[in-house]
Amino acid sequence: MAAIPALDEAHLEALCDVLGDTGSGLSGSEIGRFLQDCGIADPEPSMTKRHRLCIALQARQRQDGCANNVLAFVTRVMNPARYHRNPEYHDGFRNRVNVTLAFAGYQVNEQGEVVPVPKAGTLAEAESRASNLRAELRRRNVHPGVLRFCRAELLQENYFHAVLEATKSLSDKIREKTGLTCDAGELAQKAFSCGQTGMPFLAFNSLGTESERSEQSGFMNLFVGAFGAFRNPTAHSPKILWEMKEQEALDCLTLVSLLHRLLDDGVRTPRQT
Repeated sequence: MAAIPALDEAHLEALCDVLGDTGSGLSGSEIGRFLQDCGIADPEPSMTKRHRLCIALQARQRQDGCANNVLAFVTRVMNPARYHRNPEYHDGFRNRVNVTLAFAGYQVNEQGEVVPVPKAGTLAEAESRASNLRAELRRRNVHPGVLRFCRAELLQENYFHAVLEATKSLSDKIREKTGLTCDAGELAQKAFSCGQTGMPFLAFNSLGTESERSEQSGFMNLFVGAFGAFRNPTAHSPKILWEMKEQEALDCLTLVSLLHRLLDDGVRTPRQT
């Protein structure tokens, strides 16, 4: 294998800070085992984890004159087979590692391999590249309509606007399929309610039985609830007052995906008023 240029010390230190993090990194015994597996001398097991790891990798890189064994160590650590019982942890760990590697021009792919990528110039660029939010949405097979309407926000991990744009996409789709012009909860009620005519603008089933009419009403309430819970608070509250974590955003966007699929299957009825 060709020699891989040595990593800058700052990049290597940042990488070791993540790998040896007390709360979310490798344990002391894991560090010792991985160093041994890679044939890298362990300086002193009693040292702080990140310092122990940094000294070991720096020494091996200086000895080799290249980063081959350093990146081989990362590859061994990030092998997804080691995390088969906790894939969510692997995704988060890989994301944190990739933020630091991006500045050196590398990233760990889903197979756990270290591969070259264009170097990141800013922290925001590195974080967006390493973000596992989009990868998780793709893993969940989220409807493409969700991704299309919040592409920029997802790359920036701007959860506030990601949910807002995704719920806006539901209104757009309902208006497109029905010709109605109202918005959010009012739009959902008008589009899906059977009303006095007994016929909604958009039907999710044949409405031939009481059970089917109940299902239609239930789906209508699901749309109304989604707009009330996600669209309205995000549209009318300052971002600082809408504290949304990544997991909450994933759940919100997954629900929006379900609603998109319902709309895909919905049938426009002859109703005109």
